[in-house]
Amino acid sequence: MRIQITNDDGIESTGLHVLAARLAETGHEIIVVAPDRDWSGAGAALGSIRPDEPLRVARVEIDDAPNIEAWALDGPPALTVIAARLGAFGPPPDLIVSGINAGLNTGRSVLHSGTVGAVLTGQNFGLSGLAVSVADSDPWHWKTAADLAAEVLQLVIDGPSRSVINLNVPAVEPGRVLGIRWGRLAPFGAVRAAVASRGDEHLQFELTMTDYVAPDDTDQGLVDAGYASITTLVGVTEAWAEDVANETVFDVANEVPELTERLIPGAPLHPVHIVPDGTSLRRPHLGEDVG
Repeated sequence: MRIQITNDDGIESTGLHVLAARLAETGHEIIVVAPDRDWSGAGAALGSIRPDEPLRVARVEIDDAPNIEAWALDGPPALTVIAARLGAFGPPPDLIVSGINAGLNTGRSVLHSGTVGAVLTGQNFGLSGLAVSVADSDPWHWKTAADLAAEVLQLVIDGPSRSVINLNVPAVEPGRVLGIRWGRLAPFGAVRAAVASRGDEHLQFELTMTDYVAPDDTDQGLVDAGYASITTLVGVTEAWAEDVANETVFDVANEVPELTERLIPGAPLHPVHIVPDGTSLRRPHLGEDVG
């Protein structure tokens, strides 16, 4: 499988380099195409695309993985995914892995994350993806996050097409993570935006830590408790009333789905349930794959 690794912290990020080196050990074909600078908070933005202004691109080398093909692109993470998917860097990737982000991407604020935006862009193009983030610490626990990413990677590969999993990892040494748990999105994440100052000609924002205590079954609550959290995400799709959606599914399938053992937020991974079923964690149907 050909896997593109990208991020929103830029091609020089240590988290990106550690992730690329670790995933190269899985036996998959790895290519790195990442922004040439920090695009944190870009979401799924594409930046400015003009036919009369080509975007800069440069071949780079990753110190810990010199054999991995790596490129820096003058654009946000979502654009690196589109460029790779359109064949700008050789055969299109089969799967997207984004990270390791320096800081958690939890709660509803994942809407603004460039790390998450990259894999949701891949989902729009028919690809599955894994976003990886680690909690703030000094020093950063990149290895912990990279090892867990390698473990969760097979979950994404074995899941339905266009599946996206968001992995958040606590700031602890490898082996000290209490486990991996399914988590729903917390109402709030680890940080919030605040206006620090405003003048006639300026507006200064800052990111501050929240005092919010997240529920135990949410992504933020699980990481706070020492677990790694995984959450299935979906980007752009229609919203239907539940009764209409169920009726449509049953009419098309002409059958009632079998009952299965339920997974609930906060539950551990279970070998029978490679992808969660029967809960709000289930990935909505997104139609046919994009070729």
